[in-house]
Amino acid sequence: MNDMVKNLIFWLVIAIASMSIFQSYHYSKIKNNQIDYSSFISDIKHNKINEVKINKKNIYVIKKDNNRYYTHIPMQDHKLLNNLLKKNIKVTGLVSKHKGIFTSIIISWFPMFVLVFFWFFFMRKIQINGGKGALSFGNSKAKEFSTNSIKITFNDVAGCDEAKEEVRELVDYLREPKRFQKLGGKIPKGILMIGPPGTGKTLLARAIAGEAKVPFFSISGSDFVEMFVGIGASRVRDMFAQSRKSAPCIIFIDEIDAVGRKRGSGLGGGHDEREQTLNQMLVEMDGFEENESIILIAATNRPDVLDPALLRPGRFDRQVFVGLPDIRGRKDILDLHMNKVPISKDVDSSILARSTPGFSGADLSNLVNEAALIAAKFNFNVISMLEFEKAKDKILMGSERKSMIMSNFQKESTAYHEAGHVIVGRIVPNHDPAHKVTIIPRGRALGVTFFLPKEDILSISKNKLESQISTLYGGRLAEEIIYGKEKVSTGSYNDIKVATELARNMITKWGFSDKLGPLLYADSDEEDFLSHNFSKNKKFSDNTAKIIDEEVKLLIQKNYNRARKILNDNLDILHSMKDALIKYETIDSKQIDDLMNRKEVRIPINRREKK
Repeated sequence: MNDMVKNLIFWLVIAIASMSIFQSYHYSKIKNNQIDYSSFISDIKHNKINEVKINKKNIYVIKKDNNRYYTHIPMQDHKLLNNLLKKNIKVTGLVSKHKGIFTSIIISWFPMFVLVFFWFFFMRKIQINGGKGALSFGNSKAKEFSTNSIKITFNDVAGCDEAKEEVRELVDYLREPKRFQKLGGKIPKGILMIGPPGTGKTLLARAIAGEAKVPFFSISGSDFVEMFVGIGASRVRDMFAQSRKSAPCIIFIDEIDAVGRKRGSGLGGGHDEREQTLNQMLVEMDGFEENESIILIAATNRPDVLDPALLRPGRFDRQVFVGLPDIRGRKDILDLHMNKVPISKDVDSSILARSTPGFSGADLSNLVNEAALIAAKFNFNVISMLEFEKAKDKILMGSERKSMIMSNFQKESTAYHEAGHVIVGRIVPNHDPAHKVTIIPRGRALGVTFFLPKEDILSISKNKLESQISTLYGGRLAEEIIYGKEKVSTGSYNDIKVATELARNMITKWGFSDKLGPLLYADSDEEDFLSHNFSKNKKFSDNTAKIIDEEVKLLIQKNYNRARKILNDNLDILHSMKDALIKYETIDSKQIDDLMNRKEVRIPINRREKK
């Protein structure tokens, strides 16, 4: 409050001085424009005046050259009006208003009163908002959540059991710090959560605060950096000052890579604003001043760009990896979200978990939401397995392009193409079973074949990789066998691209070439521009590069020929599957089994009644 009074006195002095200067300038300007009455009479005689305005004491004059002045009437001049009219001078009378002393004071000091009023209003607003006004650039933007405002617990987090167990001891420490302190144990000062986007890093941090029942400060890494120099460092200081008042507490910084990147990596190596912010954060985390009972949790999906000083013990002591959920984790996440919506009895979360490898927690939440929207669109009361299949297809491939009109030949060639993938994929060894195939255009694809793995794949054998290459070429070969090489379409572009990448990786990265042996021949995949590594050193000779190309071509040709033989041996199945796809547009694993066993195809279930 003392600072506020000092500021008020300072601005009052400024206002008074400004008003004094203004009034002095105003009166001096008026004084400079005043002339004697005799000069005024002379101007009348010489026809220099265009217009006059007269009140009781003063005459305001506008000359023909547009100059202006005024003069004071020394005494009553009865001939003045006649003289003005004879010279054809425009005469205007002004009403003289009497102003009292009080009125004059108000008019003179009114601007200062306005300044004082707005100053009091401005200061009061800042005080009410807790210093978050227009001049509070250096104040922390961290949002504080009270102990009772966070309702999320570990029961609301699924799919990352190992990460939950690793951070559970933080909750125990915050609840019972003496149990750890009596043995001399110190809780980690900082925990860095690493993992792909959407895996639940932020949710896990909120669950820690919800379990521990302590204040929770949340901020994004980008909130520290502004265009003004020093603002980021000031916000870091203010954030830690606030958290010390609420200790024990948790500070959560999302996307810390926005402010924690390696120093000296900017162009020119300059000491920019972001580096000053990082330096202040390093000091606050582990400097001379202790931050007992303040736990800093940060999340990022780019740990490779963080500054090494940020990752050392004493700052971020522990790194917790929150990865993509496995098949059991995906089932738990789906069950968690399905409990919030009405589900039909035919829905099997284990089948959905198997068919969604690579889905994050956010993706699975979106899957349930999309299925609910599809069910609501058709006014169903519950969500069935069919809605989940449609939602999954929409997420993976895009919406159905119902407006696209395909000719009979395009539809037939697409059916042969997809049937070629399915047949080769079912016959080659160690390949994932075909789950569904469709010729309904979605996104950029005219048709898609889904292969559903029985379990999560952690590593792939050479035999399985070669089977994948054969299957990728199955679509192109089916078109070639039916229509000839001249009528093969460009629809196999992506298949060729993926098959070539697989073959090249097998030779250059995974050591599956007998001629070259188990050596790494691949160049670095990362562009290291900011580290000033502008050139890439080739790791092998030109002769070796030629051998690599030959080995890749031999590998692809081997599996290309295998796929051709499989399709030639099963032409009847290829024609039958083409007919089924044209008739039903989409067939599932049961219909595929019928076709591969040369049986009559059962009618697929692709609709349901309202319940």
